[in-house]
Amino acid sequence: MSGITNGVLPIASPRVRPARGRLRDEPVAGAKRVLLAAPRGYCAGVDRAVVAVEKALEHFGEPVYVRKQIVHNVHVVSELEQRGAIFVDEVDEVPEGAHLVFSAHGVSPAVVAGAAARGLQAIDATCPLVTKVHREATRFAGQGRQILLIGHAGHEEVEGTMGQAPERTILVNSPADVDLLEVDDPENLVWISQTTLSVDETMETVRRLRERFPHLQDPPSDDICYATQNRQVAIKKVAPDADLVIVVGSANSSNSVRLVEVALERGARTAHRIDYADEIQQAWLDGVRTVGVSSGASVPEVLVQEVLEQLADAGYRDIEEVRTAEEDLMFSLPKELRHDTSGTADERALGGRVRA
Repeated sequence: MSGITNGVLPIASPRVRPARGRLRDEPVAGAKRVLLAAPRGYCAGVDRAVVAVEKALEHFGEPVYVRKQIVHNVHVVSELEQRGAIFVDEVDEVPEGAHLVFSAHGVSPAVVAGAAARGLQAIDATCPLVTKVHREATRFAGQGRQILLIGHAGHEEVEGTMGQAPERTILVNSPADVDLLEVDDPENLVWISQTTLSVDETMETVRRLRERFPHLQDPPSDDICYATQNRQVAIKKVAPDADLVIVVGSANSSNSVRLVEVALERGARTAHRIDYADEIQQAWLDGVRTVGVSSGASVPEVLVQEVLEQLADAGYRDIEEVRTAEEDLMFSLPKELRHDTSGTADERALGGRVRA
């Protein structure tokens, strides 16, 4: 899914749990198994953003408006819409004075100003790691530097980051773009990046940038988020031993799409991205002994478990978890949501979900 409700594209219909027995257990040469990548699924920023919408609905009642998809996952957006969230493309679609949540991907100062002009009660669910990049952009611009933002044109996070200092920021979509860049001051450049990119491709882009602009400066710390990196490291471990890799995640989820690309680059014979388990095709399993499974950072674990159930029906019952990191990071909710309606500190003020 690449759009949202209310004037862009309708989200998917409510999910129906996939029927069991749809896939056949066909013989292959050797024992069947699943390599289950870990970490996978929800990251702290996604957790915070989703819980923010849930709690806003609890606190303020229906409707609560959300600019863009709160996170890039068709299932999560559909579930929240059923609970009373209304997803809009821009702030001028929101009734004056209403509650509005900014998505995890962040917004530009112009969007914040537009919400304020309409008297909207805005709740900022921007991932703190994206906010960090915004602050870097603002600081570098204030220092008079020209900023090279490595990211994908049209992505909401990139639009929000570009908006922090549009007059001083140039977007670099890929390594191939480096040779076409025109900059005003090649000795006063700094690079920053979208948080959900391929680590390897980003470093290749930086390498090429440094060849052209030897004085290029680095940000003070890595901009690609820990969850994106961890999921890519895990899939790199799984891919060489997998005949097939299945990544659960939506088409507009940058980090999910990157997992498919990384799996293929690191030796998986085939790799597919799906939203739901019932999208797995029998033909994908022909001759497959080992299936690698992972999920993007905005995917609830229930969808992965349904994939494992479908694979079990096809004979892939031996599951080996391939863990490459532990994650225990949690982010505080937006300040408007840290107390319940009576003013008592909410037990979910830090993060919000108990993870298995």
